[in-house]
Amino acid sequence: MTTLAPVVDRTPRPLRRRLAGSGRPAWSAAVVVTALLVSSPVIAVATTAALAGAPSFSGDVGSQVLTTVGLVVLVALGTGVLGTSLAWLVSAHEFPGRSVLQWLLVLPLAMPAYILGFIFLSTFDYAGPVQSALRAVLGSDLAELPVRNLGGAAVVLTLTLYPYVFLLARSAFGDTAPSAYDAARCLGASRGRAFREVVLPLSRPALAAGLALVTMEVLTDFATVQYFGVQTVSVGVYLTWKGSYEFGSAVWLAMLVLLFAVTVLSLERALRGRARFFQRGGRGRGLSRRRLTGSRAWAATAACGLVAAAAFGLPLLRLLTWSVSSLLDGSAQLGQRGLLAYLTNSLVVAVVAAVACVAVSLVVAHALRLGGGRVLRGAAQATTFGYAVPGAVVGIGALAVVAALDRAVRALGVEGGTGLLLTGSVAGVLLAYVVRFVAPAYQAVDSAFSRVPPSVSSSALSLGATPGRLLRRVHLPLARSGVAVATTLVLIDAIKELPLVLLLRPFGFSTLSVWVYELANENFFAQAAVPALIIVVVALVPVAITFARRDEESRERPGTLGP
Repeated sequence: MTTLAPVVDRTPRPLRRRLAGSGRPAWSAAVVVTALLVSSPVIAVATTAALAGAPSFSGDVGSQVLTTVGLVVLVALGTGVLGTSLAWLVSAHEFPGRSVLQWLLVLPLAMPAYILGFIFLSTFDYAGPVQSALRAVLGSDLAELPVRNLGGAAVVLTLTLYPYVFLLARSAFGDTAPSAYDAARCLGASRGRAFREVVLPLSRPALAAGLALVTMEVLTDFATVQYFGVQTVSVGVYLTWKGSYEFGSAVWLAMLVLLFAVTVLSLERALRGRARFFQRGGRGRGLSRRRLTGSRAWAATAACGLVAAAAFGLPLLRLLTWSVSSLLDGSAQLGQRGLLAYLTNSLVVAVVAAVACVAVSLVVAHALRLGGGRVLRGAAQATTFGYAVPGAVVGIGALAVVAALDRAVRALGVEGGTGLLLTGSVAGVLLAYVVRFVAPAYQAVDSAFSRVPPSVSSSALSLGATPGRLLRRVHLPLARSGVAVATTLVLIDAIKELPLVLLLRPFGFSTLSVWVYELANENFFAQAAVPALIIVVVALVPVAITFARRDEESRERPGTLGP
C-alpha cells in the first residue's frame, strides 16, 4: 500500500514575515491596541512609581509585608495539605459516599471568602453561639477566645481556596500518575511509599499551579482580612487611597503587591522546573481505587463530609436561616433603595463587562485565526495578563491611566480635562473589569475556535468572504458554546468582584458585593444574608458546569478497584 507523506514547507521566511505574520493588518492592529489597553494599568503603576521617586512609607509597611508573607505561607500550607490529602483520598480509595463527596468538596469554590469570613465571625466570635455555649457550660468567667486574628483569617481562606489544589491534584492523580504508580506497586513499594515517592513528584506541576492560584487569591483578598483585623499590603493600598488620597504612596504599595505576584509566579515556574509529563495512549484510566472497610471507611467519609460541611454546607444553612428571618421581619430592605437597586447595579455592570470581554476575545481569537506572527501572538498573550495581576494593582493602575488621560486632554487645551466622565461614572470600573476578566473569556473563546477546522476558514476566504463576514457567518455560529461559557464566567466573576468596585466606584454607586461587605463590616450579618445568598447561588453556575464536564469524562473513563 502506498502512503503519502505530508509535505512540509521548510523555506525560511523573512524576519518581517515571521513578526507580522500573514494576517489582515487591520485586525492585527486591533489586537495590538487591545493589548496596550489591557496592559496600561500595570504599565501606569510602574511608570508612576518610577517617576514619583523614593517612596515615603510609614512604619506600618514593614508590618504589612510580614503579615502578608505570614498569611500566604499559612494558607499555602493549609490548602496544600488539605487539598492534596482529600484528592488522594477520593482518587485512590473507595468508601461510602465517595462519588457524592468528591463533588461536594468542590462547592466551596462558590462561597466567596468575604462571605464565609463574616459567617465564621458570627459563629465563633465572643457573641456567637459557640462562645456563648461555652460560657453557659464553663461559667461566665471564661476568657474570650480570640478569633479576629491572623489564624482566623488563614482558616477561612484555607476552607475557601483548598478546592483549587484539590481539583488540580485530583486531575493529576488520575491522568499522569497511574502507570508509574502501578509499576512502583509491582516492584514491591507500599501504597504510602508509592504515593510519596512516585505520585507526588509526578504531580508537582499541578500542585505548584494550584498553590500559585491560591497565593494570588490571598494577595487579592481585601474584605476577609479586614474583617479579622489583619493588615496586609492589599489592605494598605485601599486604606492609603481612601483614607488620605496619597496617590504616590498607594502606587508604591501597589508595586509591592505586584512584586509579590511576580515572585509567586516565578516560584511556581521554579517549582515546576523542567518537569514535563505526558500521558501515552490518550487519557489516563485513573488510579486503581482501594476499597476501605470498617472504621477506616467511615473515617474517610467523616473526614470528607466534615470539610464539605464546614466550608459550604453549614455556611449555606446559616445564610438560608438569616435570609428567611430577615425577609419575615422586613429587615432585608427589599425596595427601590435596597436590594433591588444594588442587584440592578451588579447585573448592569456585569452584563456590560461580559459583553466587552467577549467582544475583545472574539477579535483576538479571530485575528489569530486569520494568520498571526510573533507580534500578534505576543499581543494576544498580553491581553490575558490582567487576570494574573492583583485587583488592588489593577484598580490603582486604572486610576493612574485616567489621571494621565485627564492631563493629556488638559494639555490639548480642553478646559476641565475629562471632568467626571471617567472618575465620576462607572466607566473606570468597567475599564478595570475588562482588564481583569478578559483572560477567562479569551480562554473559553479560543478553546471553541480551536475546534473549528482551518479548512473551513480557508474555504470561506477563498470564496471571497471578508474577515468580518467570516466572523459573523462562520466562526461565531461554530463557537457559540464557547461564547456562552465565556459570558457566564465573566458575569459571575464580575458579580463577585469587590476590591475594584471599592477603589473605583463613583459617589453613590454600590453593588451587591459592596453592600454585603459594608453590612458585614458593621456586624449586620442577618441583613447581609440575602445579597450574600444571591452571590453564592450565581457562583454555583460555573461549579455546575464543572460537574457536568467531569461527569462526562467519568463516564468515558470509569475508575477501577484494586486491592
